[in-house]
Amino acid sequence: MAAIGDVARLAGVSKATASRALSGNGYVAEETRRRVESAAAEIGYIVSPDAASLVTGRTKNVGVVIPFVNRWFFGEVLEGIERSLLGAGYDLTLYNLSGSGRDRARVFEFFLARKRVDAVIAVGVDLAGHEVSALDRREKPLVCLGGTGGTAARLSIDDRAVGQLATEHLLHLGHTRIAHLAGSGASGQPDTVQGLRRQGFLDAMDAAGHAPSPADVVETEMTMPGGYRAALQLLGHPGPRPTAVFAASDEVAFGALRAAERLGIAVPRELSVVGVDGHEYAEMFDLTTVEQYPGEQGRSAVGVVLRLLGEGADADPLPDSGAPMPTRLVVRASSTAAPR
Repeated sequence: MAAIGDVARLAGVSKATASRALSGNGYVAEETRRRVESAAAEIGYIVSPDAASLVTGRTKNVGVVIPFVNRWFFGEVLEGIERSLLGAGYDLTLYNLSGSGRDRARVFEFFLARKRVDAVIAVGVDLAGHEVSALDRREKPLVCLGGTGGTAARLSIDDRAVGQLATEHLLHLGHTRIAHLAGSGASGQPDTVQGLRRQGFLDAMDAAGHAPSPADVVETEMTMPGGYRAALQLLGHPGPRPTAVFAASDEVAFGALRAAERLGIAVPRELSVVGVDGHEYAEMFDLTTVEQYPGEQGRSAVGVVLRLLGEGADADPLPDSGAPMPTRLVVRASSTAAPR
């Protein structure tokens, strides 16, 4: 088995220089680095990550906490994170964290805090204070992408503004009876994604003088089946029917479109529908939506992690942490002027 000494002899350098060249820690002239890397490749030498971590105190591994792996938004974020980490020479350990309980406690108290990760990215997770503290005590940098948590390193879109924008689009088209298919727990958790989007909807409706009735806000899981069930409840209810629906996600909006089809309600002539996310199927469904860019968000989160770990060139580790991430209203055929 090839050893670092074999690499050093072949490259004509000391073992210390060969080690620095292959680990990336410490200065080595570029020509020397290439010579050492060529020698290592020639004899099949591979740097031991365990040995490197003993020297540097780094594992080159980032823990990612995510509530769902089978939903489009989270899958796109995860792909952006993974590609960026691999490009930077880091590995990824994934923790699928849903709900609360003993398993969640073990993730924060043991797996993330004590096992070998250099930093943590939490995607769409509402973190408790003691969970943040468990990482902080062990000096594990934490970056939150969406969700809530007591950390300065937080990246997100402005979900309240997104709710306002989607609702104002429908108001501009002349709709006054607008319903909102909100995410589960929106009314009781105002600081969450679903709570902020609901509040943006209410802000826009109040500003236009069209305060919705309680029946016009229906909470549901932010999935296609959830949207389908909630829209059947909303649109099948006797009495005046809304002429427009703002759905808290594109998947909820897809479910609403299917429910309208089943009930014989023509979209957009009788019902306009707007979603949020920019789902890959939004164009196929001709859905008007407020686009966000989850893959880019994942890449940005990795950029912040690397700066917090001292891997970036910027002195300020969080130059853009206060600015919301970009969104864009994309108008398609699912929304039109209110029926007369």
